[in-house]
Amino acid sequence: MADRGQHRQTTGGITDSVKSIVPDRGPTKTQALAVATLFPTGGILLSLSGLALAASVVGLGLLAPIFLLFSPVLVPAALLMALAVTGFLTSGALGLGGLSSLACFARAARDLVTKAPDDTAQAIPSKGYGATIGQKAKDTAQAIPSKAQEVAGKTDK
Repeated sequence: MADRGQHRQTTGGITDSVKSIVPDRGPTKTQALAVATLFPTGGILLSLSGLALAASVVGLGLLAPIFLLFSPVLVPAALLMALAVTGFLTSGALGLGGLSSLACFARAARDLVTKAPDDTAQAIPSKGYGATIGQKAKDTAQAIPSKAQEVAGKTDK
């Protein structure tokens, strides 16, 4: 290292060190041609990379709100909140439905207990009503095979 320091002192400063790096003769024709073709090409590529950078910054600036809305953190959080609200509303609606049906059942039971014995016979369906429903079910069950045969006969034609 001491040799290097001495060399700088003997050459006479910065201009002598630059002269030692630069050759005495000028560039060759191929070097000049390479510089003449590569300098504009490099400038064009540099300007295109600048345009690409500018376009990406503008695109990111415009799409940042969309990225934020559809980010992998916010979408599941919003989905979770929507499901939680839906669950609370559903449980409330089912609770009100159950409560109203219990109230209706309690009202019907209270009405049965508080009515006079003569009214109880009217509140409970009689055997005749059940027999009528049974007869209608029997008639319908017997009519089904004949209807099926009529439909099958129409489709064969």
